[in-house]
Amino acid sequence: MTDFSIVIPVYGNEENIPSLLARLTELMSDLPAQSEVVFVVDGSPDGSYAALATALPDAAFRSQLLQHSRNFGSFAAIRTGLAAAKGESIGVMAADLQEPAELMVEFQRVLASGAVDVAVGRRVARSDPALSSLGSRTFWSLYRRTIARDMPPGGVDVFGCTRAVAQELVQLDEANSSLVAQLYWVGFRRAEIPYSRQLREHGKSSWTFRKRVKYLLDSVFAFTNLPLDLLLITGVFGTAVVVVVAAVILGFYIAGGITEPGYVPLMLTILFSTFLTITSIGIVGAYVWRIFDNTKRRPSSIVMSREEW
Repeated sequence: MTDFSIVIPVYGNEENIPSLLARLTELMSDLPAQSEVVFVVDGSPDGSYAALATALPDAAFRSQLLQHSRNFGSFAAIRTGLAAAKGESIGVMAADLQEPAELMVEFQRVLASGAVDVAVGRRVARSDPALSSLGSRTFWSLYRRTIARDMPPGGVDVFGCTRAVAQELVQLDEANSSLVAQLYWVGFRRAEIPYSRQLREHGKSSWTFRKRVKYLLDSVFAFTNLPLDLLLITGVFGTAVVVVVAAVILGFYIAGGITEPGYVPLMLTILFSTFLTITSIGIVGAYVWRIFDNTKRRPSSIVMSREEW
């Protein structure tokens, strides 16, 4: 029987592996004796898998090492880890140690009490670049106001849950979705643990601009019809404006105030209509693509190998 599992997705973390293993070894004294760490190497292009495969057989804690056949994304790696974890409760953390590893101890303590089913880390401070921090705060502020009101102000990067919750998350077989938003969608009793985000000590973050944009779109389109509502409101408002402008122009024309066709109003109307049409097609297309992608029923990830110590 395993009391607690720590799931860690790994991508581009070769330089950080020694520090990560050392920190996990220190944590074990504060965790139940029957604890394990589940590493999921998500198609990492560096030597992360080899470093873990070499070090884990002699590690001072029980472990599993799973390897994806290619890079499927961090959420897919977390799902793989949740499915493989044997613990009655499970904590999820990043391999770069930007979120304090001590949160795993707090998560285990809170979940073991039986009072809550989900524990999430709530950032109260972060040592990120100013521009990145501003963008993150803006996004999560809007997201909380419009889609998930229970989400912490800074979003969620680290969390823990009971086995029952993990099973529900794994069963949500959706492509192009947000695991964090799903964590709030399933409900259950939640608790927030405050922490300060640290600077990355080794390597470079793989959280590229492209991945940030995809995460934003998945978080929005998979959980709300708000873009469609905004599109409808814009269409209705635009139609009302066009009707008013048309009435004004017609009035001037009847009164003899317009002697030749109005080039500027015509062009503005054409541009507005074209822009609205293109935007509409893009928004509807985003939803249609997600529907199509889910009908293919492809697995969110493929495990190429699995070892256990």
